Order: sequence, then C-alpha cells, then structure tokens
Amino acid sequence: MTGANGHLGIRLIRRLADRGSAPEGVRALVRSERAANTLRELPESCRPEICIVDYADAEAVTAAAGGCDGIVHLIGILKETRSARYLDAHEAASSALAHAAESVGARRIVYMSILGSDPEAGNACLASKGRAEQILLDCRVPVTVLRVPMVLGPGEIAAFALRSSVRAPFAALVRGGAALEQPIDAEDVTKAIVSALADPDSDDAVLDLAGPESLTHRELVCRAAKLIAKRPRILPIPMAAVSLFARLAERFSDDPPLTPAMLGVLEQDDRIDPSPACARLGLTLTPLDETLRRCLEEDGTDS
Repeated sequence: MTGANGHLGIRLIRRLADRGSAPEGVRALVRSERAANTLRELPESCRPEICIVDYADAEAVTAAAGGCDGIVHLIGILKETRSARYLDAHEAASSALAHAAESVGARRIVYMSILGSDPEAGNACLASKGRAEQILLDCRVPVTVLRVPMVLGPGEIAAFALRSSVRAPFAALVRGGAALEQPIDAEDVTKAIVSALADPDSDDAVLDLAGPESLTHRELVCRAAKLIAKRPRILPIPMAAVSLFARLAERFSDDPPLTPAMLGVLEQDDRIDPSPACARLGLTLTPLDETLRRCLEEDGTDS
C-alpha cells in the first residue's frame, strides 16, 4: 500500500485488520521516517510492515513489493508546491509501481483517482491524474481505477473545512457555494478498495464512484448546519478574487494554500450515477446525513 500514512491509508489498514488480515500481511510504503512513525503508533493488532522508499525509484518499489498479491496505490496531491510536483507524485510514482507490479507478479492494482481525471483535461491536476491512470492501465497487471470526489469522514480535510463553515459566523464560499458536490463517506471508499482488491475478474475497470446525493456546496453547508440546529450566513466570494489570490499564491509562495489547478478541482461540478460502480463492487452507499453527523460529532461540534 503506497501512501499508507494518510487518513485513508490508516482507515484501510484498520479495515483489513478487522477482516482478519494479519498485520504482517499488509506492507505499508511511506516516503519518510516521520510518516513511518505515524504507522508505528497504530495498535499492534493492526500495525503493518513498514518500508520507507522513494516512490519514483522503480527498483526500490519493486523490492518493497516482493511477495505482494494485491497493490493499493493511494499517492496523489491536489496542489503543487516547489517541492511536490504532479509529475513526480502521479506519473513517476505510477510508472515505478507498474514496473514493480509486473516484476513481482501482482494479481491486481487498485488506484485511487479523482472524478474528472483525463489526460486531455485543461486542469493540470486532473490531466496528471489521467496520465497516471493510463500508465497503470497500460501495464500487464489488471487495474481497478476508483475515481472519487470529496471524501468525508472524521479526520479528513474536507470534514474539517465543513465543520469550520458550519461553526463560523459567516460561511465564506466561492461563488456563494454554487459548485455541485457529491461527497462520499470515507468508510465507503475503504469498502470499495477492499472489494476491488478481491475482484477475481482479470479485466481492467475504471469506476466513477461518489456519494448518494449531488448538491451545491451551499446546500451541503446548510444541510450539515441543520443537523445541529444552526443556520449559517453565507458570504459569497467572487471567483475572480479567489482566482487572483490562487495565481499570486502560486507565484510567490513555496507552499501556497491554494493554486489555480487546486481551485479548478474544488470548483468542478460533480454529478454522476454511482450505481454501476456500486453494483460492480457490491457496495451500499452510506446516507449523506449519517456521514455528516459523524463528521460533525468528531470534535463535539453538536454538543
């Protein structure tokens, strides 16, 4: 499992342990000692084997993948910084992983991608993710690509942002929250990954998966606020102002809080039919209100 120290990776490790997978049966690949320490803090019952590797080093990744039957590829970045580029995080890492999977004779790769990913996309992030998908799909090992939108769950960045909007005196939303969102529960994503790993089909699959409802960002904030008897006041922020800020931040900051590509992903409209992916994966989606309650209860917001 690459990117195993992230929220999704840790959730997946715990789910695999709950299903009876021995900790030593999960090999977690991370980039640094700091990331490895995050996994060492897990309970012994689900602590995986840990390997520190350079994701772009094909030989190092191949050595780390030795003996692995299934591979879960969770690496990805939403924004570029001076030290983290899309090319390295997406295409180079996927090339190394494809080489490793072929070399060790893996049975299947499951790759986490983003709704809207396409090599021809005008957005740099979505185009890079699309090229990474194609690199993996071109290898000899069967691949399942799971394209997902905003992931909501305790600890997720999107959940923190949503709670902040609900609690704030004013919810500052780009374009007043006009973008369509179709958030998916983090636990549904881990279930989908486990199901994809177990898929006996030898064919590739590219699955668009999202939550059960598509609604505007404004409606999502109001829906969450209603669950805890709040009524948010929306402060619309013009797209032109946010775009200017993103361009300036990208130009003058080594680690910008927002970039034009990141803004484009966040502001794209997500409205898909998740039923084909759910049928393939045997997945029943968590109702949106249930997901929102868990996110809001994480830090006592509803008390």
